[in-house]
Amino acid sequence: MKRWGKYIKPYIKSFILGPAGMILELIGEMLMPILLAAILNGAKEGTLTVGSSIGYSAIMILVAALMMLGGVFGAYYGAKASVNFATDLRQDVYNKVQLFSFSNIDRFSTSSLVTRMTNDVTQLQNFVNMLLRMALRSPGMMIGGIIMAIMLRPSLSVIFAVSIPIMAIVIIVLIKVAFPRFGIMQKKIDKLNSTVRENVTNVRVVKSFVREDYEIEKFSADNADLKKTGMGAVKVMIFMSPIMNLIMYASVITIIWLGHDMVLSDGMPVGDLSAFVMYANQILMSIMMVTMLFMMSSRALASGRRICEVLDAEIDLTDDTATEKDALVQRGDIEFRNVSFRYYKDNEEKVLDNINLTIKSGSTVGIIGSTGCGKTTLVSLIPRLYDTDEGEVYVDGINVRDYSLVNLREGVGMVLQKNVLFSGSIADNLRWGDIDATDEEIRTASEHAAADKFISTFSDGYETLLDKGGTNLSGGQKQRVCIARALLKKPKILILDDSTSAVDTATERQIQAALNGELAGCTKIIIAQRISSVKNAEQIVVMNDGVITGIGTHDELLSSCEEYAEIYYSQMDKKEA
Repeated sequence: MKRWGKYIKPYIKSFILGPAGMILELIGEMLMPILLAAILNGAKEGTLTVGSSIGYSAIMILVAALMMLGGVFGAYYGAKASVNFATDLRQDVYNKVQLFSFSNIDRFSTSSLVTRMTNDVTQLQNFVNMLLRMALRSPGMMIGGIIMAIMLRPSLSVIFAVSIPIMAIVIIVLIKVAFPRFGIMQKKIDKLNSTVRENVTNVRVVKSFVREDYEIEKFSADNADLKKTGMGAVKVMIFMSPIMNLIMYASVITIIWLGHDMVLSDGMPVGDLSAFVMYANQILMSIMMVTMLFMMSSRALASGRRICEVLDAEIDLTDDTATEKDALVQRGDIEFRNVSFRYYKDNEEKVLDNINLTIKSGSTVGIIGSTGCGKTTLVSLIPRLYDTDEGEVYVDGINVRDYSLVNLREGVGMVLQKNVLFSGSIADNLRWGDIDATDEEIRTASEHAAADKFISTFSDGYETLLDKGGTNLSGGQKQRVCIARALLKKPKILILDDSTSAVDTATERQIQAALNGELAGCTKIIIAQRISSVKNAEQIVVMNDGVITGIGTHDELLSSCEEYAEIYYSQMDKKEA
Protein backbone atom coordinates (compact mmCIF):
# COMPACT_ATOMS: atom_id res chain seq x y z
CA MET A 1 0.00 0.00 0.00
CA LYS A 2 2.95 2.30 0.68
CA ARG A 3 3.93 1.96 -2.98
CA TRP A 4 0.59 3.34 -4.20
CA GLY A 5 0.10 5.87 -1.38
CA LYS A 6 2.10 8.56 -3.18
CA TYR A 7 -0.38 8.44 -6.07
CA ILE A 8 -3.38 8.69 -3.72
CA LYS A 9 -2.25 11.45 -1.36
CA PRO A 10 -2.37 14.39 -3.86
CA TYR A 11 -5.96 13.49 -4.76
CA ILE A 12 -7.18 12.38 -1.35
CA LYS A 13 -10.23 14.65 -1.68
CA SER A 14 -11.44 12.75 -4.75
CA PHE A 15 -10.57 9.42 -3.14
CA ILE A 16 -12.86 10.35 -0.21
CA LEU A 17 -15.69 12.04 -2.11
CA GLY A 18 -16.02 9.20 -4.63
CA PRO A 19 -16.94 6.54 -2.02
CA ALA A 20 -18.98 9.16 -0.10
CA GLY A 21 -21.26 9.56 -3.10
CA MET A 22 -21.65 5.80 -3.30
CA ILE A 23 -22.63 5.72 0.39
CA LEU A 24 -25.41 8.21 -0.32
CA GLU A 25 -26.67 5.89 -3.05
CA LEU A 26 -26.36 2.95 -0.62
CA ILE A 27 -28.53 4.68 2.00
CA GLY A 28 -31.24 5.11 -0.61
CA GLU A 29 -31.07 1.41 -1.53
CA MET A 30 -31.59 0.51 2.13
CA LEU A 31 -34.61 2.80 2.45
CA MET A 32 -36.45 1.82 -0.75
CA PRO A 33 -37.56 -1.69 0.38
CA ILE A 34 -38.92 -0.26 3.68
CA LEU A 35 -40.95 2.37 1.87
CA LEU A 36 -42.28 -0.19 -0.59
CA ALA A 37 -43.17 -2.54 2.28
CA ALA A 38 -45.08 0.25 4.04
CA ILE A 39 -47.14 0.91 0.89
CA LEU A 40 -47.90 -2.80 0.31
CA ASN A 41 -48.72 -3.48 3.93
CA GLY A 42 -50.95 -0.39 4.09
CA ALA A 43 -52.76 -1.43 0.93
CA LYS A 44 -53.23 -4.97 2.26
CA GLU A 45 -54.47 -3.83 5.64
CA GLY A 46 -56.65 -1.03 4.18
CA THR A 47 -54.83 1.72 6.10
CA LEU A 48 -53.27 3.33 3.01
CA THR A 49 -54.97 6.64 2.19
CA VAL A 50 -54.55 8.85 -0.86
CA GLY A 51 -52.60 11.33 1.21
CA SER A 52 -50.25 8.73 2.70
CA SER A 53 -49.81 7.15 -0.75
CA ILE A 54 -48.81 10.48 -2.22
CA GLY A 55 -46.51 11.06 0.76
CA TYR A 56 -44.76 7.72 0.37
CA SER A 57 -44.44 8.28 -3.39
CA ALA A 58 -42.92 11.72 -2.84
CA ILE A 59 -40.44 10.29 -0.34
CA MET A 60 -39.51 7.50 -2.78
CA ILE A 61 -38.99 10.04 -5.59
CA LEU A 62 -36.82 12.16 -3.27
CA VAL A 63 -34.79 9.09 -2.24
CA ALA A 64 -34.40 8.09 -5.91
CA ALA A 65 -33.18 11.62 -6.74
CA LEU A 66 -30.67 11.48 -3.88
CA MET A 67 -29.51 8.07 -5.11
CA MET A 68 -29.01 9.49 -8.59
CA LEU A 69 -27.14 12.47 -7.20
CA GLY A 70 -24.94 10.21 -5.07
CA GLY A 71 -24.30 7.89 -8.03
CA VAL A 72 -23.27 10.72 -10.37
CA PHE A 73 -21.25 12.43 -7.64
CA GLY A 74 -19.46 9.20 -6.74
CA ALA A 75 -18.83 8.22 -10.37
CA TYR A 76 -17.35 11.66 -11.18
CA TYR A 77 -14.93 11.75 -8.28
CA GLY A 78 -14.08 8.07 -8.71
CA ALA A 79 -13.18 8.70 -12.34
CA LYS A 80 -11.25 11.85 -11.43
CA ALA A 81 -9.24 10.04 -8.75
CA SER A 82 -8.45 7.03 -10.94
CA VAL A 83 -7.42 9.13 -13.97
CA ASN A 84 -5.07 11.27 -11.85
CA PHE A 85 -3.71 8.13 -10.18
CA ALA A 86 -2.94 6.59 -13.57
CA THR A 87 -1.48 9.82 -14.99
CA ASP A 88 1.05 10.18 -12.17
CA LEU A 89 1.89 6.48 -12.20
CA ARG A 90 2.43 6.48 -15.97
CA GLN A 91 4.64 9.55 -15.63
CA ASP A 92 6.78 7.87 -12.97
CA VAL A 93 7.19 4.74 -15.09
CA TYR A 94 8.16 6.87 -18.08
CA ASN A 95 10.63 8.87 -16.00
CA LYS A 96 12.20 5.66 -14.71
CA VAL A 97 12.55 4.28 -18.23
CA GLN A 98 14.36 7.48 -19.25
CA LEU A 99 17.01 6.60 -16.65
CA PHE A 100 17.43 3.06 -17.96
CA SER A 101 20.68 1.99 -19.52
CA PHE A 102 20.67 0.02 -22.74
CA SER A 103 21.06 -3.13 -20.64
CA ASN A 104 17.93 -2.30 -18.64
CA ILE A 105 15.94 -1.72 -21.82
CA ASP A 106 17.24 -4.97 -23.32
CA ARG A 107 16.09 -6.82 -20.22
CA PHE A 108 12.48 -5.69 -20.55
CA SER A 109 12.28 -5.16 -24.33
CA THR A 110 10.85 -2.00 -25.86
CA SER A 111 7.43 -3.50 -26.64
CA SER A 112 7.02 -4.73 -23.07
CA LEU A 113 7.83 -1.29 -21.68
CA VAL A 114 5.23 0.25 -24.00
CA THR A 115 2.62 -2.29 -22.79
CA ARG A 116 3.45 -1.59 -19.15
CA MET A 117 3.11 2.18 -19.60
CA THR A 118 -0.17 1.88 -21.47
CA ASN A 119 -2.19 -1.32 -21.04
CA ASP A 120 -0.96 -2.24 -17.56
CA VAL A 121 -1.45 1.27 -16.18
CA THR A 122 -4.94 1.33 -17.72
CA GLN A 123 -5.79 -1.93 -15.94
CA LEU A 124 -4.82 -0.35 -12.62
CA GLN A 125 -6.79 2.79 -13.48
CA ASN A 126 -9.93 0.74 -14.17
CA PHE A 127 -9.44 -1.20 -10.96
CA VAL A 128 -9.02 1.94 -8.85
CA ASN A 129 -12.15 3.43 -10.43
CA MET A 130 -14.13 0.27 -9.71
CA LEU A 131 -12.67 0.03 -6.23
CA LEU A 132 -13.76 3.56 -5.32
CA ARG A 133 -17.27 2.87 -6.58
CA MET A 134 -17.69 -0.58 -5.08
CA ALA A 135 -15.30 -0.96 -2.13
CA LEU A 136 -17.71 0.64 0.36
CA ARG A 137 -20.97 0.29 -1.54
CA SER A 138 -20.85 -3.47 -2.05
CA PRO A 139 -19.84 -4.51 1.49
CA GLY A 140 -22.15 -1.81 2.84
CA MET A 141 -25.03 -3.15 0.78
CA MET A 142 -24.33 -6.69 1.96
CA ILE A 143 -24.00 -5.79 5.65
CA GLY A 144 -26.90 -3.36 5.59
CA GLY A 145 -29.07 -5.86 3.70
CA ILE A 146 -28.28 -8.63 6.18
CA ILE A 147 -29.10 -6.38 9.15
CA MET A 148 -32.38 -5.24 7.63
CA ALA A 149 -33.31 -8.80 6.63
CA ILE A 150 -32.64 -10.09 10.14
CA MET A 151 -34.72 -7.29 11.60
CA LEU A 152 -37.61 -8.26 9.30
CA ARG A 153 -37.48 -12.05 9.82
CA PRO A 154 -34.50 -13.65 11.63
CA SER A 155 -35.61 -17.23 10.88
CA LEU A 156 -35.69 -16.59 7.12
CA SER A 157 -32.23 -15.02 7.23
CA VAL A 158 -30.66 -18.42 7.96
CA ILE A 159 -30.62 -18.97 4.18
CA PHE A 160 -27.75 -16.49 3.92
CA ALA A 161 -25.66 -18.66 6.25
CA VAL A 162 -25.66 -21.25 3.47
CA SER A 163 -25.58 -19.18 0.26
CA ILE A 164 -22.91 -16.64 1.26
CA PRO A 165 -20.20 -19.22 2.23
CA ILE A 166 -20.87 -21.13 -1.02
CA MET A 167 -20.43 -17.97 -3.05
CA ALA A 168 -17.25 -17.10 -1.10
CA ILE A 169 -15.74 -20.52 -1.88
CA VAL A 170 -16.56 -20.09 -5.58
CA ILE A 171 -14.91 -16.65 -5.58
CA ILE A 172 -11.71 -17.95 -3.97
CA VAL A 173 -11.41 -20.85 -6.41
CA LEU A 174 -12.04 -18.69 -9.47
CA ILE A 175 -9.54 -16.01 -8.42
CA LYS A 176 -6.89 -18.66 -7.78
CA VAL A 177 -7.43 -19.97 -11.32
CA ALA A 178 -7.70 -16.55 -12.98
CA PHE A 179 -4.69 -14.76 -11.51
CA PRO A 180 -1.88 -16.59 -13.37
CA ARG A 181 -3.86 -16.47 -16.61
CA PHE A 182 -4.03 -12.69 -16.56
CA GLY A 183 -0.25 -12.49 -16.05
CA ILE A 184 0.29 -14.71 -19.09
CA MET A 185 -2.17 -12.62 -21.12
CA GLN A 186 -0.19 -9.42 -20.48
CA LYS A 187 2.96 -11.14 -21.77
CA LYS A 188 1.10 -12.15 -24.92
CA ILE A 189 0.12 -8.50 -25.38
CA ASP A 190 3.83 -7.64 -25.11
CA LYS A 191 4.58 -10.10 -27.90
CA LEU A 192 1.81 -8.77 -30.14
CA ASN A 193 2.97 -5.18 -29.60
CA SER A 194 6.50 -6.24 -30.51
CA THR A 195 5.28 -7.74 -33.78
CA VAL A 196 3.26 -4.62 -34.66
CA ARG A 197 6.09 -2.26 -33.76
CA GLU A 198 8.66 -4.22 -35.75
CA ASN A 199 6.41 -4.36 -38.81
CA VAL A 200 5.36 -0.70 -38.80
CA THR A 201 8.90 0.53 -38.13
CA ASN A 202 10.36 -1.54 -40.95
CA VAL A 203 7.44 -1.35 -43.38
CA ARG A 204 9.69 -0.31 -46.27
CA VAL A 205 11.84 -3.41 -45.86
CA VAL A 206 8.72 -5.57 -45.66
CA LYS A 207 7.40 -4.16 -48.91
CA SER A 208 10.72 -4.23 -50.72
CA PHE A 209 11.07 -7.96 -49.98
CA VAL A 210 7.36 -8.58 -50.70
CA ARG A 211 6.91 -10.09 -47.22
CA GLU A 212 3.43 -8.73 -46.53
CA ASP A 213 1.87 -12.21 -46.55
CA TYR A 214 4.51 -13.52 -44.17
CA GLU A 215 4.02 -10.58 -41.80
CA ILE A 216 0.23 -11.03 -41.94
CA GLU A 217 0.63 -14.71 -41.04
CA LYS A 218 3.05 -13.82 -38.26
CA PHE A 219 0.64 -11.26 -36.82
CA SER A 220 -2.27 -13.68 -37.19
CA ALA A 221 -0.37 -16.32 -35.23
CA ASP A 222 0.45 -13.89 -32.40
CA ASN A 223 -3.08 -12.49 -32.48
CA ALA A 224 -4.57 -16.00 -32.31
CA ASP A 225 -2.21 -16.82 -29.44
CA LEU A 226 -3.41 -13.74 -27.55
CA LYS A 227 -7.03 -14.65 -28.29
CA LYS A 228 -6.50 -18.17 -27.00
CA THR A 229 -4.84 -16.90 -23.83
CA GLY A 230 -7.44 -14.18 -23.39
CA MET A 231 -10.28 -16.66 -23.80
CA GLY A 232 -8.64 -18.86 -21.18
CA ALA A 233 -8.81 -15.96 -18.74
CA VAL A 234 -12.27 -14.81 -19.84
CA LYS A 235 -13.68 -18.35 -19.53
CA VAL A 236 -13.11 -18.11 -15.80
CA MET A 237 -15.30 -15.01 -15.66
CA ILE A 238 -17.84 -16.60 -18.02
CA PHE A 239 -17.95 -19.65 -15.79
CA MET A 240 -18.32 -17.45 -12.71
CA SER A 241 -21.44 -15.58 -13.84
CA PRO A 242 -23.78 -18.60 -14.28
CA ILE A 243 -22.65 -20.17 -11.01
CA MET A 244 -23.21 -16.98 -9.06
CA ASN A 245 -26.58 -16.41 -10.74
CA LEU A 246 -27.58 -20.00 -9.94
CA ILE A 247 -26.78 -19.54 -6.27
CA MET A 248 -28.51 -16.15 -6.20
CA TYR A 249 -31.73 -17.28 -7.88
CA ALA A 250 -31.81 -20.51 -5.86
CA SER A 251 -31.61 -18.42 -2.69
CA VAL A 252 -34.39 -16.07 -3.86
CA ILE A 253 -36.65 -18.98 -4.84
CA THR A 254 -36.04 -20.60 -1.46
CA ILE A 255 -36.88 -17.33 0.31
CA ILE A 256 -40.14 -16.95 -1.67
CA TRP A 257 -41.08 -20.59 -1.04
CA LEU A 258 -40.46 -20.39 2.71
CA GLY A 259 -41.83 -16.87 2.94
CA HIS A 260 -45.07 -18.00 1.27
CA ASP A 261 -45.74 -20.37 4.18
CA MET A 262 -44.88 -17.65 6.69
CA VAL A 263 -47.34 -15.26 5.06
CA LEU A 264 -50.11 -17.90 5.17
CA SER A 265 -49.38 -19.49 8.55
CA ASP A 266 -47.39 -17.00 10.64
CA GLY A 267 -49.08 -13.82 9.52
CA MET A 268 -45.96 -12.32 7.94
CA PRO A 269 -47.04 -9.15 6.07
CA VAL A 270 -46.77 -9.38 2.27
CA GLY A 271 -44.90 -6.09 2.23
CA ASP A 272 -42.29 -7.47 4.62
CA LEU A 273 -41.77 -10.51 2.37
CA SER A 274 -41.39 -8.22 -0.62
CA ALA A 275 -38.86 -6.10 1.28
CA PHE A 276 -37.02 -9.25 2.42
CA VAL A 277 -36.73 -10.44 -1.19
CA MET A 278 -35.39 -7.03 -2.20
CA TYR A 279 -32.79 -7.13 0.57
CA ALA A 280 -31.87 -10.68 -0.42
CA ASN A 281 -31.33 -9.49 -4.00
CA GLN A 282 -29.17 -6.64 -2.71
CA ILE A 283 -27.12 -8.97 -0.54
CA LEU A 284 -26.50 -11.48 -3.32
CA MET A 285 -25.95 -8.76 -5.91
CA SER A 286 -23.39 -7.11 -3.65
CA ILE A 287 -21.51 -10.41 -3.51
CA MET A 288 -21.61 -10.53 -7.32
CA MET A 289 -20.11 -7.02 -7.42
CA VAL A 290 -17.44 -8.01 -4.91
CA THR A 291 -16.69 -11.01 -7.09
CA MET A 292 -16.26 -8.77 -10.14
CA LEU A 293 -14.03 -6.52 -8.07
CA PHE A 294 -11.89 -9.49 -7.07
CA MET A 295 -11.70 -10.67 -10.68
CA MET A 296 -10.56 -7.20 -11.76
CA SER A 297 -8.08 -7.22 -8.91
CA SER A 298 -6.55 -10.42 -10.33
CA ARG A 299 -5.69 -8.67 -13.58
CA ALA A 300 -4.78 -5.44 -11.79
CA LEU A 301 -2.40 -7.34 -9.49
CA ALA A 302 -0.72 -8.93 -12.49
CA SER A 303 -0.38 -5.49 -14.12
CA GLY A 304 0.73 -3.90 -10.84
CA ARG A 305 3.44 -6.50 -10.45
CA ARG A 306 4.72 -5.76 -13.96
CA ILE A 307 4.73 -2.01 -13.27
CA CYS A 308 6.58 -2.54 -9.99
CA GLU A 309 9.22 -4.53 -11.87
CA VAL A 310 9.98 -1.38 -13.86
CA LEU A 311 9.81 0.99 -10.88
CA ASP A 312 11.97 -1.32 -8.74
CA ALA A 313 14.47 -2.15 -11.48
CA GLU A 314 18.02 -1.43 -10.41
CA ILE A 315 19.58 0.95 -12.91
CA ASP A 316 22.96 -0.57 -13.66
CA LEU A 317 24.52 2.60 -15.04
CA THR A 318 24.43 5.72 -12.86
CA ASP A 319 26.74 8.50 -11.76
CA ASP A 320 25.90 8.11 -8.08
CA THR A 321 29.52 7.23 -7.20
CA ALA A 322 31.10 9.76 -9.57
CA THR A 323 33.91 11.73 -7.94
CA GLU A 324 34.25 14.44 -10.62
CA LYS A 325 30.65 15.44 -11.21
CA ASP A 326 31.52 19.05 -11.98
CA ALA A 327 34.16 18.10 -14.55
CA LEU A 328 33.50 18.97 -18.20
CA VAL A 329 35.05 17.46 -21.31
CA GLN A 330 37.59 20.13 -22.22
CA ARG A 331 40.06 18.65 -24.71
CA GLY A 332 38.85 15.29 -25.99
CA ASP A 333 41.76 13.01 -25.06
CA ILE A 334 40.60 9.35 -24.94
CA GLU A 335 42.30 6.29 -23.52
CA PHE A 336 41.16 2.66 -23.30
CA ARG A 337 43.07 0.63 -20.72
CA ASN A 338 42.75 -3.16 -20.82
CA VAL A 339 39.06 -2.87 -21.73
CA SER A 340 36.90 -5.99 -22.07
CA PHE A 341 33.14 -6.15 -22.49
CA ARG A 342 30.28 -8.66 -22.78
CA TYR A 343 26.67 -7.80 -23.59
CA TYR A 344 25.50 -10.83 -21.62
CA LYS A 345 27.42 -11.27 -18.41
CA ASP A 346 26.90 -15.02 -18.32
CA ASN A 347 28.41 -15.36 -21.80
CA GLU A 348 32.06 -16.33 -21.84
CA GLU A 349 32.64 -14.86 -25.29
CA LYS A 350 33.81 -11.25 -25.13
CA VAL A 351 32.66 -8.61 -27.60
CA LEU A 352 35.80 -6.60 -26.73
CA ASP A 353 38.89 -8.27 -25.37
CA ASN A 354 41.76 -6.40 -23.68
CA ILE A 355 41.56 -3.21 -25.76
CA ASN A 356 44.35 -0.67 -25.26
CA LEU A 357 44.09 2.49 -27.32
CA THR A 358 45.08 6.14 -26.96
CA ILE A 359 43.45 8.90 -29.02
CA LYS A 360 44.89 12.42 -28.82
CA SER A 361 42.65 15.44 -28.62
CA GLY A 362 41.93 17.14 -31.92
CA SER A 363 43.01 14.12 -33.95
CA THR A 364 40.99 12.25 -36.54
CA VAL A 365 40.88 8.50 -35.99
CA GLY A 366 39.35 5.95 -38.30
CA ILE A 367 38.10 2.55 -37.11
CA ILE A 368 37.59 -0.16 -39.67
CA GLY A 369 36.87 -3.87 -39.55
CA SER A 370 34.41 -6.58 -40.41
CA THR A 371 30.76 -6.39 -39.40
CA GLY A 372 30.26 -7.40 -35.77
CA CYS A 373 33.90 -6.97 -34.77
CA GLY A 374 33.04 -4.53 -31.94
CA LYS A 375 33.59 -1.10 -33.52
CA THR A 376 30.28 0.41 -32.39
CA THR A 377 30.55 -1.22 -28.99
CA LEU A 378 34.00 0.29 -28.49
CA VAL A 379 32.90 3.89 -29.13
CA SER A 380 29.69 3.36 -27.09
CA LEU A 381 31.89 3.03 -24.01
CA ILE A 382 33.15 6.62 -24.39
CA PRO A 383 29.83 8.35 -23.46
CA ARG A 384 29.02 5.44 -21.10
CA LEU A 385 26.14 4.00 -23.07
CA TYR A 386 27.55 0.80 -21.61
CA ASP A 387 30.08 0.17 -18.85
CA THR A 388 33.15 -1.98 -19.25
CA ASP A 389 33.33 -5.42 -17.65
CA GLU A 390 37.06 -5.06 -17.18
CA GLY A 391 39.43 -2.15 -17.58
CA GLU A 392 38.77 1.58 -17.73
CA VAL A 393 37.98 4.28 -20.25
CA TYR A 394 39.43 7.75 -19.67
CA VAL A 395 38.43 11.08 -21.21
CA ASP A 396 40.79 13.98 -20.51
CA GLY A 397 42.52 11.77 -17.97
CA ILE A 398 39.34 11.22 -15.93
CA ASN A 399 37.65 7.83 -15.70
CA VAL A 400 34.30 8.14 -17.50
CA ARG A 401 32.66 6.59 -14.41
CA ASP A 402 33.71 9.69 -12.45
CA TYR A 403 31.94 12.18 -14.73
CA SER A 404 28.31 13.07 -14.30
CA LEU A 405 26.46 11.41 -17.17
CA VAL A 406 25.09 14.76 -18.32
CA ASN A 407 28.49 16.47 -18.49
CA LEU A 408 30.16 13.49 -20.16
CA ARG A 409 27.48 13.09 -22.82
CA GLU A 410 27.26 16.83 -23.42
CA GLY A 411 30.90 16.66 -24.46
CA VAL A 412 30.38 13.78 -26.90
CA GLY A 413 28.43 14.00 -30.15
CA MET A 414 27.34 10.77 -31.80
CA VAL A 415 25.90 10.07 -35.21
CA LEU A 416 24.70 6.50 -34.91
CA GLN A 417 24.59 3.73 -37.48
CA LYS A 418 20.81 3.88 -37.42
CA ASN A 419 19.79 7.44 -38.19
CA VAL A 420 16.99 8.40 -35.81
CA LEU A 421 14.82 11.44 -36.42
CA PHE A 422 11.61 12.41 -34.65
CA SER A 423 8.27 13.70 -35.82
CA GLY A 424 8.31 17.48 -36.05
CA SER A 425 10.10 19.96 -38.29
CA ILE A 426 13.66 19.59 -39.56
CA ALA A 427 14.59 22.61 -37.43
CA ASP A 428 13.11 20.92 -34.33
CA ASN A 429 15.26 17.86 -34.99
CA LEU A 430 18.38 19.93 -35.53
CA ARG A 431 17.85 21.80 -32.27
CA TRP A 432 18.35 18.52 -30.41
CA GLY A 433 22.01 19.47 -30.82
CA ASP A 434 21.47 22.93 -29.34
CA ILE A 435 18.00 23.94 -28.21
CA ASP A 436 18.99 27.63 -28.33
CA ALA A 437 20.56 27.52 -31.80
CA THR A 438 19.69 30.44 -34.05
CA ASP A 439 18.38 30.00 -37.58
CA GLU A 440 21.77 31.10 -38.89
CA GLU A 441 23.61 28.51 -36.77
CA ILE A 442 21.23 25.82 -37.98
CA ARG A 443 21.86 26.78 -41.60
CA THR A 444 25.65 26.87 -41.09
CA ALA A 445 25.70 23.42 -39.49
CA SER A 446 23.54 22.08 -42.29
CA GLU A 447 25.88 23.55 -44.89
CA HIS A 448 28.84 21.80 -43.24
CA ALA A 449 26.86 18.53 -43.27
CA ALA A 450 25.93 19.04 -46.95
CA ALA A 451 22.26 19.15 -45.93
CA ASP A 452 21.34 22.78 -46.61
CA LYS A 453 21.16 22.28 -50.36
CA PHE A 454 18.40 19.64 -50.30
CA ILE A 455 16.55 21.23 -47.34
CA SER A 456 16.33 24.49 -49.28
CA THR A 457 14.52 22.71 -52.12
CA PHE A 458 11.57 21.94 -49.82
CA SER A 459 8.71 24.44 -50.00
CA ASP A 460 8.79 24.88 -46.20
CA GLY A 461 12.56 24.66 -45.91
CA TYR A 462 13.70 24.01 -42.35
CA GLU A 463 10.09 24.01 -41.17
CA THR A 464 9.31 20.96 -43.31
CA LEU A 465 7.53 18.42 -41.13
CA LEU A 466 9.07 14.99 -40.83
CA ASP A 467 7.12 11.80 -40.43
CA LYS A 468 7.94 9.58 -37.47
CA GLY A 469 11.49 8.34 -37.93
CA GLY A 470 12.04 10.79 -40.79
CA THR A 471 10.59 8.32 -43.27
CA ASN A 472 9.87 11.08 -45.79
CA LEU A 473 13.63 11.63 -46.22
CA SER A 474 16.04 9.38 -48.08
CA GLY A 475 18.74 7.47 -46.23
CA GLY A 476 21.45 9.91 -47.29
CA GLN A 477 19.33 12.92 -46.36
CA LYS A 478 18.65 11.51 -42.91
CA GLN A 479 22.37 10.90 -42.40
CA ARG A 480 23.22 14.49 -43.29
CA VAL A 481 20.53 15.91 -40.98
CA CYS A 482 21.87 13.74 -38.16
CA ILE A 483 25.43 14.97 -38.83
CA ALA A 484 24.21 18.59 -38.77
CA ARG A 485 22.44 17.91 -35.49
CA ALA A 486 25.68 16.60 -33.98
CA LEU A 487 27.66 19.59 -35.29
CA LEU A 488 25.26 22.02 -33.59
CA LYS A 489 26.21 20.41 -30.31
CA LYS A 490 29.80 21.62 -30.81
CA PRO A 491 31.19 18.55 -29.02
CA LYS A 492 34.79 18.00 -27.98
CA ILE A 493 34.50 14.42 -29.23
CA LEU A 494 32.55 13.59 -32.39
CA ILE A 495 31.77 9.96 -33.24
CA LEU A 496 30.57 9.17 -36.76
CA ASP A 497 29.42 5.55 -36.81
CA ASP A 498 29.25 4.59 -40.50
CA SER A 499 27.26 7.79 -40.87
CA THR A 500 28.20 8.60 -44.47
CA SER A 501 27.51 5.17 -45.94
CA ALA A 502 24.40 6.40 -47.76
CA VAL A 503 26.03 9.42 -49.41
CA ASP A 504 28.23 9.51 -52.49
CA THR A 505 32.00 9.86 -52.17
CA ALA A 506 31.98 13.50 -53.38
CA THR A 507 29.48 14.49 -50.69
CA GLU A 508 31.46 12.48 -48.14
CA ARG A 509 34.65 14.42 -49.02
CA GLN A 510 32.72 17.68 -48.70
CA ILE A 511 31.50 16.69 -45.22
CA GLN A 512 34.96 15.60 -44.10
CA ALA A 513 36.52 18.85 -45.35
CA ALA A 514 33.89 20.83 -43.43
CA LEU A 515 34.54 18.79 -40.30
CA ASN A 516 38.27 19.36 -40.48
CA GLY A 517 37.65 23.09 -40.79
CA GLU A 518 34.69 23.67 -38.47
CA LEU A 519 35.76 21.18 -35.80
CA ALA A 520 39.53 21.42 -36.11
CA GLY A 521 40.02 21.17 -32.34
CA CYS A 522 37.49 18.36 -31.92
CA THR A 523 38.50 14.71 -31.58
CA LYS A 524 36.85 12.89 -34.48
CA ILE A 525 36.30 9.13 -34.56
CA ILE A 526 35.07 7.79 -37.88
CA ILE A 527 33.77 4.23 -38.10
CA ALA A 528 33.46 3.09 -41.69
CA GLN A 529 33.32 0.16 -44.04
CA ARG A 530 34.96 2.08 -46.90
CA ILE A 531 38.70 2.62 -46.83
CA SER A 532 38.15 5.95 -48.59
CA SER A 533 36.26 7.21 -45.52
CA VAL A 534 39.26 6.75 -43.19
CA LYS A 535 42.21 6.83 -45.61
CA ASN A 536 43.29 10.35 -44.63
CA ALA A 537 42.84 9.89 -40.89
CA GLU A 538 45.88 10.56 -38.72
CA GLN A 539 45.41 7.16 -37.13
CA ILE A 540 43.50 4.12 -38.34
CA VAL A 541 42.47 1.30 -35.98
CA VAL A 542 41.80 -2.12 -37.48
CA MET A 543 39.57 -4.48 -35.48
CA ASN A 544 38.62 -8.12 -35.81
CA ASP A 545 36.61 -10.31 -33.40
CA GLY A 546 36.78 -7.79 -30.57
CA VAL A 547 40.54 -7.17 -30.64
CA ILE A 548 42.74 -4.56 -32.28
CA THR A 549 44.84 -6.12 -35.02
CA GLY A 550 46.52 -2.99 -36.33
CA ILE A 551 47.10 0.72 -35.62
CA GLY A 552 48.76 3.21 -37.94
CA THR A 553 48.37 5.43 -40.97
CA HIS A 554 47.01 4.19 -44.28
CA ASP A 555 50.48 3.60 -45.76
CA GLU A 556 51.78 1.93 -42.58
CA LEU A 557 48.85 -0.47 -42.38
CA LEU A 558 49.06 -1.42 -46.04
CA SER A 559 52.51 -2.81 -45.40
CA SER A 560 52.11 -4.08 -41.84
CA CYS A 561 48.48 -5.24 -41.41
CA GLU A 562 47.30 -8.12 -43.55
CA GLU A 563 43.61 -7.59 -42.71
CA TYR A 564 43.73 -3.92 -43.68
CA ALA A 565 45.50 -4.75 -46.94
CA GLU A 566 42.85 -7.38 -47.75
CA ILE A 567 40.04 -4.87 -47.19
CA TYR A 568 41.81 -2.22 -49.25
CA TYR A 569 42.61 -4.41 -52.24
CA SER A 570 39.17 -6.04 -52.24
CA GLN A 571 37.58 -2.60 -52.43
CA MET A 572 40.03 -1.47 -55.12
CA ASP A 573 39.18 -4.55 -57.19
CA LYS A 574 35.47 -3.78 -56.90
CA LYS A 575 36.10 -0.17 -57.86
CA GLU A 576 38.07 -1.18 -60.95
CA ALA A 577 35.47 -3.77 -61.87
